[in-house]
Amino acid sequence: MLKVKEKVATRDAYGSALVLLGERNPNIVVLDADLAKSTKTIKFKNKFPDRFFDMGIAEADMMGTAAGLAAAGKIAFASTFAIFATGRAWEQIRNSICYTNLNVKIAASHAGIAVGPDGSSHQSIEDIAIMRVIPNMKIVVPADGTETEQAVAALAETPGPAYLRLGRSAVPFIYDSSYRFTLGKASVLREGSDVAIVAAGTMVQPALKAADILSEERIEARVINMSSIKPIDREAIVAAAQETAGIVTAEEHSIIGGLGGAVAEVVGETAPAPVVRIGVRDVFGQSGEAGELMEFYGLTAGKIAEAASRIVSQKR
Repeated sequence: MLKVKEKVATRDAYGSALVLLGERNPNIVVLDADLAKSTKTIKFKNKFPDRFFDMGIAEADMMGTAAGLAAAGKIAFASTFAIFATGRAWEQIRNSICYTNLNVKIAASHAGIAVGPDGSSHQSIEDIAIMRVIPNMKIVVPADGTETEQAVAALAETPGPAYLRLGRSAVPFIYDSSYRFTLGKASVLREGSDVAIVAAGTMVQPALKAADILSEERIEARVINMSSIKPIDREAIVAAAQETAGIVTAEEHSIIGGLGGAVAEVVGETAPAPVVRIGVRDVFGQSGEAGELMEFYGLTAGKIAEAASRIVSQKR
């Protein structure tokens, strides 16, 4: 269990969760691509050095090795930065892990634009899209440390490949120890019938702040944490589309192919309603402090509230 703090990075929670898993299950093995201090898998390395494999800067080889370990009965957690996990090693993930439906969990830290000064080359705003299209792949984007810890445990117990998207910066706790993560199920954080905000990862906290802003305008927003992006909670999305004026999605990712795209697909197929996507609008990131970039690309509570307010005004 995580120690109670005001904030914790989801990558930190991931490292702690691996240690807990390793103590309970001797079949857990962890691989890293020379970034153990950054991905926090060093916690597992220090505790279980005989079950930790540093593969060097060779992400494709790491995925192939993870597939081999999984084929031999291990539960393999392969970890590196999101841009390298999904970009450099996509073919190995598709052909060696997903096509064969092996028990490999790909944990990708430093996702999104909040990597900041590392620049566009180290930012990952396409990773959900290119993982979501692969059959058998499951995708989870936890919102805080508590959800990360539970998601790691849940994925370890779920056969087959999975992609766990983690952030670099510390984020506030949203859940306490009573929360229970369920793969494929959304979490309604705030009830409301005027408009719905569906968010994931670092954007869940701004979504809650947006709901506070809207409440001052006498607009009650339903806030949904859609941490399980694949499988996605279609029932929660359809209910939001049918019971409110429309949906605003919020993600630290391109608006193409990510959470917003997944929600729009469900709405378009089952319950047509307005969907406005808040995210990076088909451009690359750039170097800057995390807060500056989130503001520059409009990933803020204010922008979410503006979009939600427009949907409600159009309905009225």
